[in-house]
Formats: sequence, C-alpha cells, structure tokens
Amino acid sequence: MRSRFVWLNGRLVEFEQATVHFVTAGLHYGIAVFEGIRCYPTERGPAVFRLTDHIDRLMASAHVLGFRDLPYTTPDLVQATRETIRANGFAACYIRPVIYLAEGGWNLDVDAGRPHTGIAVWEWSNYLGREALEHGVRANVSSFTRHHPNVMMTKAKIGGNYANSALAKTESRRLGFDEAIMLDPQGYVAECTGENLFLVRRGIVYTPPTAAVLEGLTRDAVIALARDLGLTVVEMPVARDHLYIADEVFVCGTAAEVIGLREIDFRRIGEGTTGPVTRALQHAFHEVTGGRHPRAAEWLEYVDQPVSATRA
Repeated sequence: MRSRFVWLNGRLVEFEQATVHFVTAGLHYGIAVFEGIRCYPTERGPAVFRLTDHIDRLMASAHVLGFRDLPYTTPDLVQATRETIRANGFAACYIRPVIYLAEGGWNLDVDAGRPHTGIAVWEWSNYLGREALEHGVRANVSSFTRHHPNVMMTKAKIGGNYANSALAKTESRRLGFDEAIMLDPQGYVAECTGENLFLVRRGIVYTPPTAAVLEGLTRDAVIALARDLGLTVVEMPVARDHLYIADEVFVCGTAAEVIGLREIDFRRIGEGTTGPVTRALQHAFHEVTGGRHPRAAEWLEYVDQPVSATRA
C-alpha cells in the first residue's frame, strides 16, 4: 500500500506533492545520504528498530559527505519519523529518510548548494523473497569490487555509493542468483550489496572487519545476540574460499533481516539450507522486533510513546 504523506522540509505533504525538480544536483550527482529503517508491529503498538541510532548515523553520513549547518537535529528527525508513521497509519513499514543537495551545487561543491530533508514510509514485503527465511538464498561472488575506503567513504550511506551495489546486484540476478557477495580492493570478502555477512565454522561466528564496509546496525545487533546465546564472534579478514568451507553463511541488514545463504558460486554451503546458528539468530532477532526479547527495551522505540520515553 502506498503511503498518504511524506515529511518534506519540516512538514507533511501529500504523497503526490513530495517531488524533486529534475534540475537538482543531488539527483544528477548522487550527492545525498539516506537510511533504511524498519517499523514493526508489537503488542504495544508500532515500534521502530533502533530509530535514534539510525538517525544518528544519517547525521554522521551527512557530516562525512561534507554537509554543514543542517537545519534539523537528531531529535527533530526522530520526532518527524514518528509523526510520518502515525500520519500514514502503518503498523509496520519501511522508513527512508534522505538528506540531499538542492538549490545549487552544480560546481560539485557541497557548500555551493542547500540540503533538503525528507522522510518517506511504505509497507514492506520480503526483500529476498518469501522462501528466503526458511530455505536460504543463492549468491555469487561479484565481478565488481567494493569501494576502496579512500575512493568512496564506506562509513556513510551516500546515495552515489549505491551505483556500485546496483551493478553487482543486477549482474547477479541476471546470472540467476539472489544476491551478490562483494570483495574489497585487497580481495577479501567485504559485504553484500545491501547486507553485512557472517560465516559459521566449527561453532565460531566470523565476520569481516569494518575497515571497508558499512558499520551495520543490524550487524551490531546480531553480534550482541550471538554473544547472548553464548557464541564466540570473531572479526577477521575472510577469504573467498572461507565461505565455501563454512558450515553456515548468513547475511543481515535492515531490509533482509537475517537470511542464510544455501549456495555460493554453485557450491552448497553446509547442508544446503538455513543452519542451526542462523535459525537461532533469526529467532532472537524476530523476538526483539516483536517486543518479546529483553533487548527490545534497548532497541525498540515505540511510535506512540512520548519522545522522552522512547529510549530505555
């Protein structure tokens, strides 16, 4: 279902009126930062997973890209997000805040333009398909390399960065896979097109270090949940063939949540289905987002609560 309202530069406007002019530098050059956030239904009403953390990262991305003197603070945008969800009446939705270069900036100087800010919400379906949760998905190692940290800033969700993801994802889908795994410039595993990656071998959970990847908030949550379950989590460089000999490989992100990879580069991973560690983490994550896990008090912010009460 399409949303009714979008928050744009300080006010709610009808969906059809939330437009960007064709002659906008942010559109032409990808000079924008954004977040992907999820709102979930709970017994206490709609709740957003790590809302303030996501908006903090949005502001950090804007700082990395070079925006100065933004007109809104993190509390402003947290409140605006809650207002937008309420106005659209969604119990569950995907949330997309964007800060983009507008009103100038054609000389590629961020300071020569003025940023605009918008927040859209819409109902969400399974990002990697209905059967992905149960059976896992197929992936391949992409022919496209993930950004070098000194070419594009990897700690910021910059709009232009995602042309790299689109190239890789489109290639993989045309080859018959569901997702692409991207290597860093040194040839080690980095992340997928929109998810962080983990592998399990002999009971230990491994994940690539964050030097060349986005520091995912779902990744951070999965690490905490894994340690809650008594699992050892190790950050270390991961070679491509580490994936082939793993007992399990899974990915996580706001859109995908926690999803197993049953096959990589035509090689079956483990038993060729979602493994027990992945299932345990899926269950824990869904308990959190449903408000039934002790971590929910830390990570869920309820839409209908006063702002001062949204953080544990």
